[in-house]
Formats: sequence, C-alpha cells, structure tokens
Amino acid sequence: MLTRRRLQALRLRHAQRSIPSRYQRRQINHFISKEADPVPPIPAQRTPFTLAVKDNITTKFSPATTTCASPFLADYNSPFEATIVQQLRDLGAVVTGKTNLDEFGMGSHSVHSAHGAVSQEKDGYSAGGSSGGSAVAVANGEVDLALGTDTGGSVRLPAAYCGVVGYKPSYGMLSRFGVVPYANSLDTVGLIAKGVGRIREVVVRRGLWEVEDGRDPTSLGRKARRRIAQGREGYGGEDVELEGVRLGLPVEYNIEELEGGVRDAWVKAAGRLEERGAKVVPVSLPTTRHALSAYYVIAPAEASSNLAKYDGVRYGRRSEGESDAAEGGVLYAASRGQGFGEEVKRRILLGSYTLSSEAMDNYFLKAQAVRRLVRRDFDRVFRLENPLQDEQETFDLSEMSEEIPMENKLGPAEVDFLLCPTAPTLAPKLEDVMGGQGVLDAYMNDVFAVPASLAGLPAVSVPMLVEGEERMAGLQLIGQYWDDARLLGVAEAISEVLGGKR
Repeated sequence: MLTRRRLQALRLRHAQRSIPSRYQRRQINHFISKEADPVPPIPAQRTPFTLAVKDNITTKFSPATTTCASPFLADYNSPFEATIVQQLRDLGAVVTGKTNLDEFGMGSHSVHSAHGAVSQEKDGYSAGGSSGGSAVAVANGEVDLALGTDTGGSVRLPAAYCGVVGYKPSYGMLSRFGVVPYANSLDTVGLIAKGVGRIREVVVRRGLWEVEDGRDPTSLGRKARRRIAQGREGYGGEDVELEGVRLGLPVEYNIEELEGGVRDAWVKAAGRLEERGAKVVPVSLPTTRHALSAYYVIAPAEASSNLAKYDGVRYGRRSEGESDAAEGGVLYAASRGQGFGEEVKRRILLGSYTLSSEAMDNYFLKAQAVRRLVRRDFDRVFRLENPLQDEQETFDLSEMSEEIPMENKLGPAEVDFLLCPTAPTLAPKLEDVMGGQGVLDAYMNDVFAVPASLAGLPAVSVPMLVEGEERMAGLQLIGQYWDDARLLGVAEAISEVLGGKR
C-alpha cells in the first residue's frame, strides 16, 4: 500500500538521485544546494509535493544557506524563513533544494552567478533569467513546484524559454517577507509549474491569495483582499470558460525584434481561441514603447539603495584585503569590488547616477511619469476597474507624446485580458549569450514582461508551440489588478486548447 509517508520518501529519493546521475554530467547547474528536508514534518492532512526555492528566498531549515548567487552571501544562514516557504510547507511542500539564479536576481539568462551559468538540458539553450534554475528544475520533472521572484519578467521569461508555466501575482498578493530585495516597488514572488492547474490549486483553491502578512509592508490587508475579490470572478475555484472572454492583442507589441516564428505562433494561438468562443480584438497601449527604458531607470535606482548595506562591515562577507584598501580609500571598497559581479556593479552605478542631483529630474522622475502612463494604458483597456486607482485621477492626453496619433491614444476598451508573447524570441543558445550578446540585447528580452510589472498587474506565461522550430515559446496573459483567480482559470483553459498540461 502506498502510504502518505512512503510517497514522500519516494519523491525525496527521486529528487536526490537525479542530480548526480544525470544532470551534473551535462552541467545544467540549476541547483545550488540539494538535499532532503526532514524538518519540519508535513501536516498529516496534506498530500506532499516537492518544492524548489530560488536562492534569494530565505530558508531556515536544510538547505539553510541563502546565497543570492553572490560571493557576498556565500555562507549566509538566515535566522528566519520566508513567509511563502512556510505557507507552502503548511500545504504539504517538501523543500528539495535551492536553485541557481542571476546574482541578486539581476539578469535575463541566469549566467551572472557565482555558481556558474544555468543551461537547459536540451541542446544547451539559455534557461532565461533570473529564475532560470527554478524553471529548469520544473522542466526536468525534478520538482512539482518551484518558487522564483519576478521583478521585470524573471519568472515568466525562464518559463517561456523552458516550456513551462510561470505566474507573477498582483503586487501585494503573496508575501515578500524573507525575499532578498532587488527593487521594492516591483518585486513579487512567483510560481513555476508544468501546468497551470497546480499553481491555481495552491493560490486559489488552497487560499494563498487570502493571507495577509503583517511582516511585509507591501502585503495587502485581509479586509481589502476580500472586498476587492467580491468584484472578481473565480475565487471560488470554479471552472472558467473561454466562451465570451474578450482578449486584447496590443498592436504596439508587434515590434521589429519579434521573431517571425513567435509572431506566427501568437497569431495562430489567438485564432484557435477565437474558434473556442473567445473574442479577440486589437488594443493600443501607446506608452509600452517607453516601458523598458523606464524600468531600467527605476529598478537599478532601487537596487543601488537596497545593495548599499552590503559592505563587509554591517552585512556580507568581508574581503581579506579590506584593511589595506582602507588605508588609501574607502573602508569597504575592496569588499564591494570583489563581492559583486559585473552585472550587479553595472546596475548599482546606473542606479546611483539616476538618483544623483544632476540626473534625478531628467531620468528618475520622468521614468516614474512613464510608469503612471503605463498603468493608465492598462486601466483604459480593461473591462474591470483598477481598485487602487484614485477616482479623481483622470487620463490626461497632454501627458502623451504628440508623435502618437490620436486614434492610438484611444482604441477599443473593455477587454478581460491581454494576450501577447512572453518574449520576442525563442531561447538562444547559451554559448551565444555568453560569447557576445550585448547588454542591450539581453535587456530586450524583457520588453513584453516589464509593462505588467510596472503596473503591478498579474500575468502568466503558458507554453505555445512554434511550428517549424518544434520548440516552445511563451504566450503571456495579463489581467487587471487582483483578477488573479480568473486569470489563472482562463490560462488553464487556454493551455488545454494549446495542448499544454493541466
């Protein structure tokens, strides 16, 4: 008889054996640490499932280290556990390991890591970033569910590249307590699984969406959660039909950098959904073209502030040559110089500059203005109202560029969700990424993911087949704020139409 305890033991044994026998030889490098998690015990009424945790999310029990893929935190053991990890343990999760990432979550290919680059098992393609290790662990079938963080697409992009499902919740829904911050106004915890159904089960049916965390200042209050949910469908866990759902295709997402195969797959997917009763209409999000630039001003600015505490004195590993360096300069210069990787240094410098007195007005404040316009673009096309919108706030056309035609400033409204590619390209070869891909080319991977992050909206990436390539790309579904339950229900229905796993 297969008892609950026996099932747990078998899953743990499979998870432990898979790395040394298969994947380490191929240098996929997706786990930083991997070991059984004997404590705490799983509640008797829960069915166990295996969980991988991105290594910028703290765990108190084995594995206990949280390195953020940085030399600065190589031996860091957190005195507390992230709320989201504890919540999933309470639901039956067995943590099997911590996954590799871009250092402090900064990157699009999971190559900027003190533990080495992450690669997909098949043909050495990029795993995406920064949650590449989590996506590969799920794609390889080593875990049932994986935790990642999504600041500007760091869950959705790896999911798209690896052919799995990646979900970014509404900002403030899932607790960030215990997550090492990158950009506070953008960071969210995300979930990766092979099918939408598992994510929907955890978030909606088991009630993660209801839980307020007083230790996270960005966590929405319990009363507000319930009040907003009353105007939203799907929080009862009921099935959602595609019949009558209005899907908007953003015309500005048809960019020059969009690969032909991905574009064709996007159009074909929209056509198949129309056949199932969905209504597909074009919509205009004119500020989208400025969203990526705004993101790479705001996120580095917040990162430079968050990373200021890493100096080897108050926090982080101290360089052995620190005392010598202090004689001729700043006390912590050597520690920061040796402790941070090149991409992290680049973003710290960029962020520090944009916050300087000479650049604040020209860059940071304008980026914040673009962010407000991005949110208004979304609010203008969605059928549901944004519950966080100021009722007295109006959409001022004078704030938009005169170069944008008037018809593009208006466009059809009243859609339920937006449908677009998750990334403009298929996953590139890892050797091409590491051999000469420019910084700006890497940043372009986030062009379709960043707008939802700037607006704090929920989004999910589901796999779609690119014919001719016989590879998977990501199809992204974006919803209005706190419409997560219906978003996941529709995404599950879409995934079934496209031949994905439930």
